[in-house]
Amino acid sequence: MSQLLVPLRGALFLHNSIFYDRSVEPLTLLRHGSRLYNGNYAGWNGRHGLRSFSQGTRELIEKFSVRSEENICDGGQLDTIPHVLTLREYPKEKLSGKVVLVRFDSTLLLGEPLDLKISSVNEALFTIKYLYDAGAKVLLVSNWNSPNNPMFLSAKSVADYLSSLLQLKVVPTNCISGYMQSRVQDEADILLFENLSKFREELANCFVFAEKLSSGVDIFVNDAFSQSHKILASNVGVTRFCAASVAGFQFEKDLFRLIEATMSKETPNVAIIGGGNILDKAPALHFLASICDGLVFVGLMAFQIMHALGQPVPLNLVERSTTKDSLKIIQLAQTRNIPVLVPKDFWCSSGSFPKHLDLFPAHGIPEGWSPVGLGPVSLDEIACLLSKCKKILWIGPVKFQTSEEDTHGASKLAMMLTELGKDVCSVSVVGNAACNIIMKTSRCPSLYNIIENASVVWEFLKGRKLPGVTALDRAYPFDIDWDTILYDPTQPLIVDIGSGNGLFILGMARKQKQFNYLGLEINDKLVRRCLNSVRTYGLKNVYFIATNATSTFRSIVSSYPGKLILASVQLV
Repeated sequence: MSQLLVPLRGALFLHNSIFYDRSVEPLTLLRHGSRLYNGNYAGWNGRHGLRSFSQGTRELIEKFSVRSEENICDGGQLDTIPHVLTLREYPKEKLSGKVVLVRFDSTLLLGEPLDLKISSVNEALFTIKYLYDAGAKVLLVSNWNSPNNPMFLSAKSVADYLSSLLQLKVVPTNCISGYMQSRVQDEADILLFENLSKFREELANCFVFAEKLSSGVDIFVNDAFSQSHKILASNVGVTRFCAASVAGFQFEKDLFRLIEATMSKETPNVAIIGGGNILDKAPALHFLASICDGLVFVGLMAFQIMHALGQPVPLNLVERSTTKDSLKIIQLAQTRNIPVLVPKDFWCSSGSFPKHLDLFPAHGIPEGWSPVGLGPVSLDEIACLLSKCKKILWIGPVKFQTSEEDTHGASKLAMMLTELGKDVCSVSVVGNAACNIIMKTSRCPSLYNIIENASVVWEFLKGRKLPGVTALDRAYPFDIDWDTILYDPTQPLIVDIGSGNGLFILGMARKQKQFNYLGLEINDKLVRRCLNSVRTYGLKNVYFIATNATSTFRSIVSSYPGKLILASVQLV
């Protein structure tokens, strides 16, 4: 049953009765070409002493694995991340006099200790200064929760701190109701909204709350990439109410860092994987096994892999129900003929003498002892494997269930990567723990591609859409040349949101030429196919744009010279 709504001007026609929000579809990842190695790195196994798969392990693999064609991810189904509109691309002269809402990263600008030498901090500050210098009326918004830091308990204290960083007068407002015309604006260079942590509507991406937050705002600038894996009112909801939504300089740089870390151009490339929780990260690990030339497990997950290989390990270090996922990763590595390296020895401590360390082989850790660091044999094998690499991704801490951060093993690993980074190896480091070790041990942190928030990267590697990225304007001509794409742009316009294969409006355009038709579709491949059909039929009254209409609809149709009479939504 159809339903009529009124967005802006004109009508919105729903083809089906179920509303489907495309802003929360699963993310398609970067496209990687299919590369199956048949013996190219067979020499690695012999040189590094990696054990071959035992007969018992092979039987387990066969028991738990799915069909081989389902288990091999060749990247063919993956697509590129959408190119978002950035502040760098937005015409600077169009910022003057505009009200701009900036979602800044509180973990970055309010973190301790604040290091102005870190490029991310400077990029975040530059976004705000750039907008102010361009003549925009800047409003800052973020969430902060620092119970251990009384300095940031109030909006005023945060405003004073930002004032010192920016060398501008930042003044807090005591309510969220848009850009308020009051005396406080005359006294301030920049306004700071209340702490969003106080509002449950922020986490719920409340429609009404997002509308209030963006009331009076012309342009939204997202500069909090670390929150891009979350659906919040301040990074997703507000884009529905702003004429343009763009990525700030820090967001743009972090998105670039993510692409650099996950694209596999250089070979051999190896992923060093730390941390635990293999059940939650299994899709990401499977993806890494499909694009990397080797996997090195250095954290708690190493015990899940060793257990799946049939090696004796302390059961208290084995996560339940992980055997199936571990075996799938092992099978994929075996199919692609790439090495999977697990530690051979550990420094361990006992509960009776926690400060006393002793060295044990991985398969011979005595009862009552717990691993706290990688042993020398393990580090030597890792160094030998990495010495041949051109690209390395280190994600997750070198940490075990009962240990604090393993500064010994992690620092040794960091020093290895520093030496490799000085040569021709590209090194990406992901996660706070790994980044902290790099900052402590390396004199040249600029050698690394650093991403502090590991959650965003894990979500990306799992194949999920990053809502904070896809909510921003997708790439389309900022000033659409309607005279070029349509024969008569003054004709009434019908817009099909989620146009899919285009059959609906292509059929309408051929029958009713007194109207113009515009298809908005997030899938680039479908849009290219539709544009080919437009050329084949010689139609001059229909066009398709690859875009996320959730955030770009207003800015696209507002530039149309004629009248919008109908907007339809394709629902599934």
